[in-house]
Amino acid sequence: MKQFKRILLKLSGEALMGNDSYGINTKIVEEYCSQIKEAVMGGMQVGIVIGGGNIFRGMQGADKGFDRALGDQMGMLATVINGLALKSMFQSLEVPAKLFTAIRMEPVGEGYSHLRAIEALQNGEVAIFTAGTGNPYFTTDSAAALRAIEIQADVLLKGTRVDGVYTSDPEKDPSARKFEKISFDEAYDKGLKIMDLTAFTLCRENNLPMIVFDMNTKGNLLKIIKGGNPGTYVYP
Repeated sequence: MKQFKRILLKLSGEALMGNDSYGINTKIVEEYCSQIKEAVMGGMQVGIVIGGGNIFRGMQGADKGFDRALGDQMGMLATVINGLALKSMFQSLEVPAKLFTAIRMEPVGEGYSHLRAIEALQNGEVAIFTAGTGNPYFTTDSAAALRAIEIQADVLLKGTRVDGVYTSDPEKDPSARKFEKISFDEAYDKGLKIMDLTAFTLCRENNLPMIVFDMNTKGNLLKIIKGGNPGTYVYP
């Protein structure tokens, strides 16, 4: 594993709940932001795409009778709330951070531009990308892959509840085997659910590697930064 200079970190909205059943657990947010602070202090350029499932998920709204496009827009707003929580925590930790929104809503955040995002990263700011792609029917996984490609990230890091990619769900199958590394083609052929197909295809076609790892284990992010692999390396 090589050391990376610029990363895109994908965090799910559910991760921000911690053990709560809804909303934002400030202790978890502080733990995540503290780990990211260590990365930034070590010279890493960090972009973050945050989901919104801890507040509202568009697909769940559609299941309850909401118009799908409007439901997805509600989900986009949920990601902005989470992004503001991250920015506020970074401020308290004295880490410069800039919030970008795919839907223009100044003064809440700056309208997304990949050039402005790269400029922020080069200035040592954490770039927080919210509102997904700005379009319904696209997940925040797809937004993470897209933003990673646009900012020319060296790798896409997907922080999850498990420590990598397994042959089957390790929470349900005790015999599941973890992959240390796997190619995109092999993962696709095996039908492994790493990200949605749109995000997966974007990474594969643009030669963007991915690391799936457990963000809840303190120190894992720094291990990756230093060239370690506490998760699963997915390569083109």
